[in-house]
Amino acid sequence: MAAIEISKVSKIYSGDARAVDNVDIHIEDGEFIVLVGPSGCGKSTLLRMVAGLEAITEGEVKIGGKVVNRKDPAERDIAMVFQNYALYPHMTVYNNLAYGLKNRGTPKAEIAARVKEAARMLELEPYLERKPRALSGGQRQRVAMGRAIVRKPAAFLFDEPLSNLDAKLRVSMRGEIKHLQKRLGTTSIYVTHDQLEAMTLADRLVVLNAGRIEQIGTPLDVYHKPASTFVANFIGSPAMNLVSGELNGDRLAIGYNVLELARDLPVSGALTVGIRAEDLQVAEEPSAHTITAKLDYVEELGATRLAHCLIGEQSLTAALSPAIPLADEMRFSIDPAKLHFYDRETGKRIHSRSATVTA
Repeated sequence: MAAIEISKVSKIYSGDARAVDNVDIHIEDGEFIVLVGPSGCGKSTLLRMVAGLEAITEGEVKIGGKVVNRKDPAERDIAMVFQNYALYPHMTVYNNLAYGLKNRGTPKAEIAARVKEAARMLELEPYLERKPRALSGGQRQRVAMGRAIVRKPAAFLFDEPLSNLDAKLRVSMRGEIKHLQKRLGTTSIYVTHDQLEAMTLADRLVVLNAGRIEQIGTPLDVYHKPASTFVANFIGSPAMNLVSGELNGDRLAIGYNVLELARDLPVSGALTVGIRAEDLQVAEEPSAHTITAKLDYVEELGATRLAHCLIGEQSLTAALSPAIPLADEMRFSIDPAKLHFYDRETGKRIHSRSATVTA
């Protein structure tokens, strides 16, 4: 096991196209880090630079305190799990698991012991004599993971390993990966574009946008305190409501609604207001911290109901209990402490000292 240090790392292609731009991440020994962001944000390129599959243009990568920029992938003591499994179709499961160890000259007895241990952990023992074509997608992915486990590497690198599985299998495999990583205690970097997958697996999230880090933090920190409108819009399902507001003194106008707030922001005038869907509560009576919106349409999700509303032309989504009655015009109460404020121009979070309702 080993810590991984990524220091001021950039990947620049011809024409000064920066796929990864000046990235700094310190990954603790045994930590599970998830790189998350939309397609083209640079997350897979960054992972491949750590693995040695992509040359580093600028900066430095250390694994276990040693600079690995010029080391081949085989010299970095890492194991990578790909989305396409990368299994040898003509080999049995046993031989797929053992192949890397055989190439390293590992004694046969040790190979057998490691393969047996990995097969037991991954419940692959009944399939050791089968070939990949006789396995399901989930079983193939377990073999790919087992091939990494038998190596006992300093770090695991996962490149969207669940993207080829159906939704139900992805959920179960997420749990298996998390359980195995905690059990093995191996430093891991995991790439995904699926924010739910990222939230479920990560000790810490690294949210990437256009090759740069938008935010690093625990899943709950990133969810409850998004550092930018990009993060607020990307992390969470449904995405955070982002509406235009106008702050004047202790009064915050959102469309035709006015909320009374204590003066706690170091700004005034136009800003962007973030509201999580679950923080909108149906209110019977108007008050200094209620807003009204016209009901547009409803999504029934079983345990939750999403009420999509409009304030003028601005969209507002509330996550409600199906037992709550709906009306053409909805009134919601908002705890001002749960409002998020962002600079209209930069999209960066505006930190408030407190957020309380005036009586």
